[in-house]
Amino acid sequence: MKANLQQIKKTRCYSEGFKREIVTLYESGKFSVPQLESLYKIPNSTIYNWIYKFSIFNEKGYRVVELKTSSMSRLKELELKIKQLEQAVGQKQIKIDYLEKMIDIAKEELKIDIKKNFNTSQSTGSETIKEK
Repeated sequence: MKANLQQIKKTRCYSEGFKREIVTLYESGKFSVPQLESLYKIPNSTIYNWIYKFSIFNEKGYRVVELKTSSMSRLKELELKIKQLEQAVGQKQIKIDYLEKMIDIAKEELKIDIKKNFNTSQSTGSETIKEK
């Protein structure tokens, strides 16, 4: 047996202080409208209405337009730059490892001391190192 259930309208009511806080976060530049939308689970149209109503900078007759792609493209640019820098660091590390290996081979097989310690004497050209 089914009970008579009425469908409850699911609307949320926000205080004026909360609305003003959201607008202040937007105006300060800390968050974009899409970020606020995902953070607070509030539709962007509602946030834009609050901006039109409570914004200090928004004049009547002007429309606020914010592209979701603008913040996303900036994020993608930064991620690409990080990837390029990590790749450059990786290549430099490979080069350093290669050069250190070459120095070790030169010391072991050719008896050439490329790395100088501060207490060793200066080499006199292409002489081989005397083994002790």
